[in-house]
Amino acid sequence: MSNVYKKQIGGDHYQSMTIQPSEFINKNNLPFAEGNAIKYLCRHKQKGQRQDLEKAIHYCQMAIDRDYPKKDFLEEAEKEKKELEESYQESKRQTEERKSKEWVKGYNKWKNK
Repeated sequence: MSNVYKKQIGGDHYQSMTIQPSEFINKNNLPFAEGNAIKYLCRHKQKGQRQDLEKAIHYCQMAIDRDYPKKDFLEEAEKEKKELEESYQESKRQTEERKSKEWVKGYNKWKNK
């Protein structure tokens, strides 16, 4: 890329950096949230201080939410409940079938005496 990264509009907080955040972000094809987090981390001492660190954290939270969303607890609990109910019903069916077979076996044994 050209000398476009040597130019800064609106301040000089990136001028002292060896590699400007925008150059790093673009050359590494970073997504929006990660790029902004890097930008705010790099400039916090020269510009926004604590607020810039809070912004960086916010952008990290956005990336986490985007890439690693929490599973809905209630949805997971309902799914597990349904699986347990199905398992219980199948076990109950098998037990009844086994009892029925045992009864028939016992009845036939008694009848043939």
